[in-house]
Amino acid sequence: MKDNVFVRRIAMFGVYFGKYLQDIGVLTAEQYEEIIESSRTARVKMGLLAVNEGYMTTAQADEVNQIQAQKDARFGDIAIEKGYLTDDQVSQLLKKQGDSYLLFVQALVERKLLSLEDIQKHLNHYKKSERFTSLDVDALKSSDIDKIIQIFLRDSAVPAVVRDYAALMARNIIRFIDNKVRFEKIEKIHTYTSKAIASQCFTGEYELFIGVCGNGCHPIGEAFAKEKFEELDEDCLDSVCEFINVCNGLFASKLSQEEVQIDMLPPSMHTDVTTISSEGMMFKLPCFVKGQKADIIICMETKWSII
Repeated sequence: MKDNVFVRRIAMFGVYFGKYLQDIGVLTAEQYEEIIESSRTARVKMGLLAVNEGYMTTAQADEVNQIQAQKDARFGDIAIEKGYLTDDQVSQLLKKQGDSYLLFVQALVERKLLSLEDIQKHLNHYKKSERFTSLDVDALKSSDIDKIIQIFLRDSAVPAVVRDYAALMARNIIRFIDNKVRFEKIEKIHTYTSKAIASQCFTGEYELFIGVCGNGCHPIGEAFAKEKFEELDEDCLDSVCEFINVCNGLFASKLSQEEVQIDMLPPSMHTDVTTISSEGMMFKLPCFVKGQKADIIICMETKWSII
């Protein structure tokens, strides 16, 4: 299910690449947060867009900027007058001023934290360290969560129904909880232990266990309930269960349209140290919600136990 423009145009590139720059010491935590926040309302400057698209050189863009400082005229109008841009090129660039990748780049350059050359160098290192393809990087730049989440679900052991569910929950985390959520790659596991688990099961043509676990349950519970919880207690986990129930209801509706019959069992929660075990298909999708780690646990078509 495709979502609205707000969900699909989150500045996800900055969330992932910015965190990498923070981890290697290029950005401080404060700089990272400031840049992400500033990117939400800013617009990409026409000069940066023109250089990025290969329409103008950096020297030409600087020249137009200097002229702008001396006369009341738009960048595009001056560039057309100088013969650097055509009317069509200016129209194309105007449509791209909300580009989240370029907004992040612009914020780094304007604060003199990195040059364009430094950004490209670090981006190449980031791509290599994460074993991302060029298409993966393009997906991050697109800020399309449907494309981005597939980067982290790319594992031949993951069944299609698990990928579909994980993608749906990712969209709902962005929609309801945290539009700066950051995912890591899914992995197959056999046991998982946590003292905070909110879960719900499906039964029918698909047998599924869905759990959201770990300290990241706290911000999820608060955001969904729109209420402050002093600790990660039963009230907070009850809100997480409600969130899971919403996700599962949407997933059940999607499957019913495909003539797949499933039923949702009542949600459950655990506030003591609890272990989920499975001999078969059990997957963990880590994510960071408002800075805290939450693990999405999905078991499918197998016997699982919670002790």
